[in-house]
Amino acid sequence: MIVIGQSVIHYFTDPVLRAPTIGSMLMCFAAGLIGVIVFLRKESLVGESLSHAAYPGVALGVLAAGTWAEPTPFILSLGILLGAFSSALLGLIVIAFMERRLKVKSDAALCFVLSAFFAVGITIASRMQFSHSSLYRKIQVYLYGQAATMTDVHILIYGLLSLATVLAVLFLYKEILTITMDRDYAKSLGLRVRWIDFLVFTLVVLAVVIGIRSVGVVLMSAMLIAPAVSARQLTSKLYQMFIIAGLSALFSGFMGNYLSLEITELLSARYPHERIGLPTGPMIVMVASTLSLMALFFAPERGLVLRWWRMVMFRNKCVRENLLKALWRSGEAAVVPLNDLIRHQSGSKLYLKSMIRNLIRNGWVERVDGDAFCLTPDGRHRGARIIRLHRLWEVYLADYMGVGAEKVHYSAEEMEHILTPELERELTKLLRDPKQDPHEQPIPRDDAL
Repeated sequence: MIVIGQSVIHYFTDPVLRAPTIGSMLMCFAAGLIGVIVFLRKESLVGESLSHAAYPGVALGVLAAGTWAEPTPFILSLGILLGAFSSALLGLIVIAFMERRLKVKSDAALCFVLSAFFAVGITIASRMQFSHSSLYRKIQVYLYGQAATMTDVHILIYGLLSLATVLAVLFLYKEILTITMDRDYAKSLGLRVRWIDFLVFTLVVLAVVIGIRSVGVVLMSAMLIAPAVSARQLTSKLYQMFIIAGLSALFSGFMGNYLSLEITELLSARYPHERIGLPTGPMIVMVASTLSLMALFFAPERGLVLRWWRMVMFRNKCVRENLLKALWRSGEAAVVPLNDLIRHQSGSKLYLKSMIRNLIRNGWVERVDGDAFCLTPDGRHRGARIIRLHRLWEVYLADYMGVGAEKVHYSAEEMEHILTPELERELTKLLRDPKQDPHEQPIPRDDAL
């Protein structure tokens, strides 16, 4: 544990590793916060379009900074960021113009800006490959990302941009919440919706500009959306989504750097004659995507696996209650052979046998003479309650809702498994404790249960 702790701290103190690690974490943090807004507004493709729209700005920014005799890293980074910001902002304006003025559909406008701006960037970069070969290599860094070459200057720049993003989210939290959830209601309150929309999209541009240095133009949209997807699976509250997305993004930024270096060194030691390296940017995206997949599968409320498990448990509960109901209808002390018991039940014979064994373990059913079964006193109690709920619901549908008696059975078959004791009491009170169902069958008495 001590070695691992020292190794982690080393990423924040080592002069070579400090800038890539902290810079990537700041980038991911800002992108994660803004990604929550983009995700909730169902505008996830905006990040993809703006990241590609930023590429010609990167090329022009490098050219502008290259006009200096010997541009410092700060001047070069500042020129690139300003160029990328201007180009991405122009792409955003073009998207808005096409949607509002030219009545072009959103997806078409996004695809147009993505392809057109990126094509312009590639054209400029191709020309620079021969006229400014040293600057051309710097442009390629922003195409695919290269976090390993960050310096402390990048920490300062990304820190300021991340701070601006956080302050904007904090001060405009209520407005963002209102507009994201209900734009018409926000307008009725007198909120300046268009101004806030412009500010939000400016923040999206900032997040894109922050991120392309680490993960590149190609992968930037993933860092906007992946933390938001993880957060949405874990909560429905906006402020919690911001917190979870920010923490998830910070973790992705660190682990991307950590795994990139550690796995590269491990593979290099194992295969010394091979040049093996895992780039930091794609590793950051892979970590963020893995967190998203884990949230999609294992989130407590929305996770696919746990939802499937709850569905299986509910189906098992329904089958067990149907078996108790079938035994109760056969008579209080009736002994029912296995084939008669499962004849009208859904599921394979093996599955139904496992459900019967479960009922036996719970003490609700006991085996008699091999493959015959009867209810225990506790089983009769539970079977009678299921019958009572079924017939109460039939009375409710027929007498209170006016549904024909011939149509109430199938609805009652479903509702009998989910009616709570509270609803049972309310139904009993509402229907004045009925004695018979619409088919003139007796309803088991509550005091008998």
